[in-house]
Amino acid sequence: MRVSRFAAVVSGPLLTMALTCATVGGAGAAPSTIPPTAVLLHPDEVYAGTVSAGPPTTAQCEADFKVACYQPAQIEQAYDLPTLFSNGITGKGETIVIVDSYGSPTIGHDLAVFDRTFGLPAPPSLTVIQPAGPVPPYVADNTREGWAGETNLDVEWTHAMAPGANILLVETPTSENEGTTGFPQIVQAEQYVIDHKLGDVISQSFSATEQTFPSPQSLLALRTAYVDADQHHVTVLAASGDSGAADVMSDGKTYYRFPVTSWPDSDPLVTGVGGTQLHLDGKGNHTAPDSVWNDTYNVPTNRFIFGNAGPNPLAGGGGLSIIFARPTYQDGVKAVVGAQRGVPDISMSAACNGGVDTYQSFAGQTAGWYPVCGTSEATPLFAGVVALADQDAGHRLGLINPALYSLSAGGAPGIVDMTTGDNTVSFPQNGSEHTVTGFSAQPGYDLASGVGTVDAALFVPELAQAAH
Repeated sequence: MRVSRFAAVVSGPLLTMALTCATVGGAGAAPSTIPPTAVLLHPDEVYAGTVSAGPPTTAQCEADFKVACYQPAQIEQAYDLPTLFSNGITGKGETIVIVDSYGSPTIGHDLAVFDRTFGLPAPPSLTVIQPAGPVPPYVADNTREGWAGETNLDVEWTHAMAPGANILLVETPTSENEGTTGFPQIVQAEQYVIDHKLGDVISQSFSATEQTFPSPQSLLALRTAYVDADQHHVTVLAASGDSGAADVMSDGKTYYRFPVTSWPDSDPLVTGVGGTQLHLDGKGNHTAPDSVWNDTYNVPTNRFIFGNAGPNPLAGGGGLSIIFARPTYQDGVKAVVGAQRGVPDISMSAACNGGVDTYQSFAGQTAGWYPVCGTSEATPLFAGVVALADQDAGHRLGLINPALYSLSAGGAPGIVDMTTGDNTVSFPQNGSEHTVTGFSAQPGYDLASGVGTVDAALFVPELAQAAH
């Protein structure tokens, strides 16, 4: 986990920030004072440190920062969700499980503001449980604010995708930190949820580089929740990360200088969710096809996020596991993955030039609206899609990866292939600039986007029929 925290001075109609940086396990060297920028709350979430009293529109973000930002109606339109909603497919009767360290102390209030602002119905239920032990009292520090922001993003945006689904927020008492702490409590909490039949799809907006675990055996010992989920036909999703083909070492700030991959998205029993960039107008209509998310070399985005021209590693994770062999459902793409498990499996919106508006009011941050991006956005978005498919099928779908690859191989219209973009990243480290060459989008499966993204109106019934 990487956390940076900034003190804000706000001004203007779309409030911007002059920021003083105090970094804990931060994303590398940064100047002490930075213009409008982001807080790297977590490897899989980039939190744009810009607050406004009302949710900014695409036009406002583009005018003020030269980057796009989106609201729920636009994202719903982009994924063709109104067609499903009009037919009663809203996630009704399903439960989406959001797992986060610590959670958010204001999530009930903040989701209500989010829903009221955008005209969304309240979820049938929002339940918070702490099955791995009580969460310590909230303190406004880097770590707790980071996880609170993560939680708000996860809950608000999975609800936007499946407004009729129940939401179960599972909070754990220990922070997940690059495989060194936190995962045992996460596994315990998830097994409780699965064994007590509390949810249908689990969304995990966190991951740790495979190499940061003390040994392969220490990682493999943490798989019990996913084996349990498979046996109970619960779908498990995980974010693929936000550092492209690179990712951080156990110190949370030093990047590997060769391609690496993260877990649990690399687990064969988990669906790894990568990142796309949407190109939308103010109503959510596509102005260009989706592309692989990579803001590493985009100067306006880097200035908005980091306060410098870049490059900084901002791209969806993807690559080959060093732990897991190729699962049988990837046999059809062995020309791409070889003998290893490849990730991601599928991708959704994650670009910082196209982040989503979230609302938060917990202590330590100015209450208001913040653009957020990263595969922590993509993962709850896709969790909502899976809940819709569960409802359409009339039962849990369980491990959906075999169906994803079968649908892709068969040219299913609901799978939208992406053929532009890559996840190559560059970054300054130890006084030099380094580049980790990643993977390019290509027809069919690739290690930048998986099988592609979705047109949900077509994909949901396809997945409901293909997954068993």
